[in-house]
Amino acid sequence: MVEPFPLIEISGAPFERGVQYGEKAAGRIRKGTSHYFEQLKELSLDSAGVAALVRDYLPVIEAFEPTYIEEMRGIAKGSNVPFEDIVLLNARTEILKLAKPEVRARLKTPDEPDGCTGVVVLPKAAGTGRLIHAQNWDWKRECAETAVVLKVRREDGPDLMTFTEAGALGRCGFNAVGIAITANYLESDRDYRQIGAPLALIRRKVLESEHIALAMRSVYCTKKSAANNMIVSQAGGVAIDFECAPDETFQVHPERGLLVHANHFQSPVALSKLKDTGIANTPCSLYRDLRVRELLEPHIGSITFDTVKSALFDDYANPWSVCRPPRRNLSNNLSATVAMILMEPASGVMEVAPLPALNRQFTTYKLELSGAAQAMAERVVARAS
Repeated sequence: MVEPFPLIEISGAPFERGVQYGEKAAGRIRKGTSHYFEQLKELSLDSAGVAALVRDYLPVIEAFEPTYIEEMRGIAKGSNVPFEDIVLLNARTEILKLAKPEVRARLKTPDEPDGCTGVVVLPKAAGTGRLIHAQNWDWKRECAETAVVLKVRREDGPDLMTFTEAGALGRCGFNAVGIAITANYLESDRDYRQIGAPLALIRRKVLESEHIALAMRSVYCTKKSAANNMIVSQAGGVAIDFECAPDETFQVHPERGLLVHANHFQSPVALSKLKDTGIANTPCSLYRDLRVRELLEPHIGSITFDTVKSALFDDYANPWSVCRPPRRNLSNNLSATVAMILMEPASGVMEVAPLPALNRQFTTYKLELSGAAQAMAERVVARAS
């Protein structure tokens, strides 16, 4: 039996929240950080070397959002894990890729591509009239034992719920005003030429937003170190896919109420201006989004969670499939679809199944919505019905 991901609930000021997080998820945090630290030994980096890299990068995080430093210090205290290890967990690729030349020269593959297939079903295409936002997260098999669902009760903005690696501040999720985000690996020939904010912390910033306009601004305008795809939606019926290069952002919009994205650039504007260098690592991306769209299109107007699950369980071209069983990737690391995540922000519901190619048991997690979000959701359902 595959264990469900634990729910970690935290509240209070950033440092206080971090301490609670660290205490409640200590085992998973230690397991996750030790796993990544083993990889750093290949770079001849000991704890002092890691601390030096983190010190060089900390001003970038502080300039983006200083409270994230406080929260990470709290996580470190609560879990009894070095602060530098927590920072590395939240900004791993940026820190390693932007390290000094002598470190980069020893760096073979700092971060395996996290495949991922993202889906948004707008209210007009959904059977309930409520927006569905979902994702398969393809990453290291070991992370099925280190991820958590984190519920954050905030004093300074909307509450949020995020599925993430233990010790990280965010990955995918939604908040109490119905704003949701998922993200997918992309790679371009512009990557790692400049220093930018950590991608994981940009996603957390989206989840802290009270307004969809400001959530999208965080994705669109924040300078990044590398490419990434972020899909931002709002329960009222808006969704935009942002294909982000480090210095420029391109948009992909829903078609017939569906938005599906894998791990290659789709925007014709993006493809006319940059080179997509990620397909060599994720060649299955070329058909994963096509498969999911083809499976969903016949059901437009009546798509439910079960419809989306069926599409994301697709095993065409197994093991290079939408739902990936544990297998060796091109770098010979054990990779898998670590989790299938489905969200209906208007209902405050998230369902998650760990290792879905092996396990079809979902756990339901709930977040209480604000009164305004609930009223908006009811209006959207009424219009769609």
